Amino acid sequence: MPTHTPQAAEPGATERYSIDELATLAGVTPRTVRYYIAEGLLDRPEGEKRGAHYLRRHLEQLLLIRRWTDAGLSLERVRELIAGAPEDPPRQRAMPGSVEVWSRMTLADGLEVHVEPGRAGLSPEQVRALARGIAAMYREVRADQEPGVPRHEP
Repeated sequence: MPTHTPQAAEPGATERYSIDELATLAGVTPRTVRYYIAEGLLDRPEGEKRGAHYLRRHLEQLLLIRRWTDAGLSLERVRELIAGAPEDPPRQRAMPGSVEVWSRMTLADGLEVHVEPGRAGLSPEQVRALARGIAAMYREVRADQEPGVPRHEP
């Protein structure tokens, strides 16, 4: 439970959290909170040493960072978003000599999908959902086809 300032009973009183309370509410460890502060991703606590405490804004910042990292974004990308970059950045071309890891998914005989999740901005869960959606569409297209009559479209 959060600790409260002496005026906590008044409307608009500020809730204060210890690092352990903040970490628990956000679903991270106190070590992660300290790391995010050191990296400049999370604001420093109010007060110092034993008087240090966190406010609602710290919890909101931490939950936003978690949302982005849980979606598969790197801390560098999170830093860009915190600095005000748009959530959907313009596409960047791969530079010659750059190394990328592509996933190759075989969905059916003769049907493959190649994805570079980082460049596509997809989390592992989203890549799996994409594969399921494409496979379902493929089955639907195949079901529409009359047996024995190949379908040729321009």
